[in-house]
Amino acid sequence: MADTNTDVKKLPFERAIEELESIVKRLEEGKVPLEESVAIYERGEALKGRCEELLRQAEARVEKITLDASGKPSGSEPLDVD
Repeated sequence: MADTNTDVKKLPFERAIEELESIVKRLEEGKVPLEESVAIYERGEALKGRCEELLRQAEARVEKITLDASGKPSGSEPLDVD
């Protein structure tokens, strides 16, 4: 399992999602004592928020390719995120 002392706000997406998946698996197995379940659930919520934040940042950087009348790429423009 990942180091649960690492600040969630500093984790890259891949590490955060990996740790979140590990937490979900442990909770689904149901073999974790109640107090620990609550603690790892809270960390899971923080990890979920971090993943969502990183995905929003990535989405904001995505560019949409524009096509000219003949269907060939003519450039790009910022993605409309509504």
